[in-house]
Amino acid sequence: MTQTHAAAANRELPSTWNPADVEAELYERWVAAEYFTADANSDKPPFSIVIPPPNVTGSLHIGHAFEHTLMDILTRRRRMQGYEALWLPGMDHASIAVQALVEKQLREEGVDHRELGREKFLERVWQWKEKHGGAILSQMRRLGDSVDWSRERFTMDDGLSRAVQTIFKNLYDDGLIYRAERLVNWSPEMRTAISDIEVEHKEVEGELVSMRYGDGENSIVVATTRVETMLGDTAIAVHPNDERYRHVVGTEVELPLTGRKIPIVPDEHVDPEFGTGAVKVTPAHDPNDFEIGKRHDLPMLTIMDEQGRIAHTGTRFDGMDRFEARVAVREALREQGRIVAEKRPYLHSVGHSSRSKEPIEPRLSLQWFVKVGPLAQAAGDAVRDGRVAVHPPEMAKRYFDWVDNLHDWAISRQLWWGHRIPIWYGPNGEVVCVGPDEEPPSGDGWRQDEDVLDTWFSSGLWPFSTMGWPDETPELEKFYPTSVLVTGYDILFFWVVRMMMMGLYAMKDRDPARAIPFKTIALHGMVRDAHGKKMSKSAGNTVDPLEWMDTYGTDALRFTLARGANPGTDSPISEEWVSASRSFGTKLFNATKFAMMNGARLPESTLDRAALTDADRWILDRADALVSYVDEMMEDFQFAKATEALYHFTWDEFCDWYLELSKVQFDGTEERAELTRQVLGQVLDTLLRLLHPTIPFLTETLWTALTGRESVVIADWPQATGAGVDTGAADRIAATQKLITEIRRFRSDQGLKPGQKVAARLSGVSELGLDAHVPAVRSLAKVTAPEDGFTSSASIEVGLAEGTVTVELDLSGAIDVEAERKRLAKDLAAAEKELSGADKKLGNESFLAKAPAEVVDKIKARRETAEADIARITARLEALPQS
Repeated sequence: MTQTHAAAANRELPSTWNPADVEAELYERWVAAEYFTADANSDKPPFSIVIPPPNVTGSLHIGHAFEHTLMDILTRRRRMQGYEALWLPGMDHASIAVQALVEKQLREEGVDHRELGREKFLERVWQWKEKHGGAILSQMRRLGDSVDWSRERFTMDDGLSRAVQTIFKNLYDDGLIYRAERLVNWSPEMRTAISDIEVEHKEVEGELVSMRYGDGENSIVVATTRVETMLGDTAIAVHPNDERYRHVVGTEVELPLTGRKIPIVPDEHVDPEFGTGAVKVTPAHDPNDFEIGKRHDLPMLTIMDEQGRIAHTGTRFDGMDRFEARVAVREALREQGRIVAEKRPYLHSVGHSSRSKEPIEPRLSLQWFVKVGPLAQAAGDAVRDGRVAVHPPEMAKRYFDWVDNLHDWAISRQLWWGHRIPIWYGPNGEVVCVGPDEEPPSGDGWRQDEDVLDTWFSSGLWPFSTMGWPDETPELEKFYPTSVLVTGYDILFFWVVRMMMMGLYAMKDRDPARAIPFKTIALHGMVRDAHGKKMSKSAGNTVDPLEWMDTYGTDALRFTLARGANPGTDSPISEEWVSASRSFGTKLFNATKFAMMNGARLPESTLDRAALTDADRWILDRADALVSYVDEMMEDFQFAKATEALYHFTWDEFCDWYLELSKVQFDGTEERAELTRQVLGQVLDTLLRLLHPTIPFLTETLWTALTGRESVVIADWPQATGAGVDTGAADRIAATQKLITEIRRFRSDQGLKPGQKVAARLSGVSELGLDAHVPAVRSLAKVTAPEDGFTSSASIEVGLAEGTVTVELDLSGAIDVEAERKRLAKDLAAAEKELSGADKKLGNESFLAKAPAEVVDKIKARRETAEADIARITARLEALPQS
């Protein structure tokens, strides 16, 4: 290495890789240079992703880090491939989460938000949002997200609010939005309906109480985990074919504690094999009972108020909290002798609000709904006819199972924070839906609906509302439909289906191929712990990605996440694996530093392959194969396979072999050394560009130092050279690698120190055409050329594809004779076992009569080899010095 080369390398790269020293500065430089800013007027082909908008209350958790890493890999790669790449960021206003948070803050100040009033409350929410909201955005910068910050959106922005109001009016005018009493998930603490995705089902220990309705031979026993709901029963249902109850179907029985009479109705929903085969029917407080109630035209009695208190029953239980009433009703029934059996504890699944953590209450309520039938049909057809691809394809069935069985969507929420429903009610029963460019009706008696829209309503518009719809903007023309939606299979049913329905409806006047919100739905799984268990605070196995980034660097976390990302399946992660990825980064840093200190540089023209060594041609061919493989895997969203290939090429082929072989070449002529520098430069250039989408910070540091160019962010994506594979070079390098590996293994068996050199004679090398590789073998295997008077004390035979190389070593004074004797004894036992097995088969007349001739020939050949091995090993044992 020349002095100039060493000085240049030391100026470009620090002595060690410390991510914390460069990550923040590099990211801000990228943003300032507008590398991530997409040009809607560009002639480049478009590539676009909209970020699944995180809650404004959120912070970066491991699931975000995983999903964002995958989206960033796709975006950075497309940008390098010459696409106009838009990754659009933003946040969701998260109605329930934010309202709950601000309500809590007010309670701590001694203020009831209802006394404060709607307008003052909303002022406090906006104040909170400006001060505390959006912490996740700065954390996205830490992760390296290459999003277009100039197009950041918030679901309560004026433009997005206009889109929400527009599509609501359009749906309303088309008869696809209506108001009705239906059963919903109800949060008594928040006093609002909540969506299915905001309900977490947990196994809890409750009670199963069996109680008798009626008396005598017409009495019926039913069981429930929610005794208090019996106050709202309006029927008992049995299966139509259940002979036990045929005589009472159509009759009535008195409902205890109420004095009401309720009918006994036949319904096929009832399982006659479960329990007593009879079920109580509470249509206003149970989803299955609601359907039974509709089929039999039963009264639907709401017996709880908004706060979950018993109401409107005319009993002494009115005013009691639902849980207090559960005990009181049970004991009242006990006093009447109507408790037949009790099972306690009884483990069963109960839905809880993900926000307030309380058990939700199914409750009949007047709500606004979207009629999803025609919308769901369009969403299903878009996947069926191939306009939208689901990846992996086997996940499409789950999509259809959901979209083909959708119920109408409850979109109203009894909250103040959110998009207020644009409906005005008049003094004479008028109902007016107001569009964004229309003036609402005014005058005495006119009032706006108090409810706000479900957060999923506005986030369902995200792919087009963020691009300026309902206006025809350059962004909408260029980047819609988006290229791919990257999201977890766990919200396939909620967010994805809603975006499909809304996008196809909003864009129904477009060509069908351009009405879809995205061309591909790429589904990933959840991040789990190292043992494959779901992460949860209660299990104590959650991880903080920010802490891991602090400790190991962002690239290490990203590389680990990508290495575990198989389509549609869950991904385990552990700190040990992140630490290993940090070691990988250090290995790459040191390899690049070594190459640069030895003058590695990009070739100014195409390398003359005829002038290159086998090692040069081999590594260039391997890099070509890597480019092709990574491309194939990335196009199929096989992040794990692509990352694994990058890892093994970097560590195993480039660092462990080519770098070591290059050291030998640097000791040759200056012409040879110069070609080696150019090969190192070309391979590193390719490798760093391939790795950039996954580990952007380290590759930016190394690539700019190596090439002297502006940024790898805007570099071209590598392409295979198309030079073809030099199979001869590959075979000779494979033979050289095996020869070196076997000598190293033998040395290790003898207990030689790694750097301890011993003399060795290599026989059979010339016959195999490996003369040019002898310097590499001697250097990497630490064996010197024999001098006059050389006497071998041990030898090994290395079988290669084209023949055998005999390596005779002088281990006098270095060999552990006893260790060698044990090793040879082990080899002898294996050879004798092989001989015995062959003799047994060849001595079996029945086997010889039935076995094909080629099988018998193979066994005979194995017997000959075993005999030769026994003779060779025995001779070596006899040649060992006596201890």
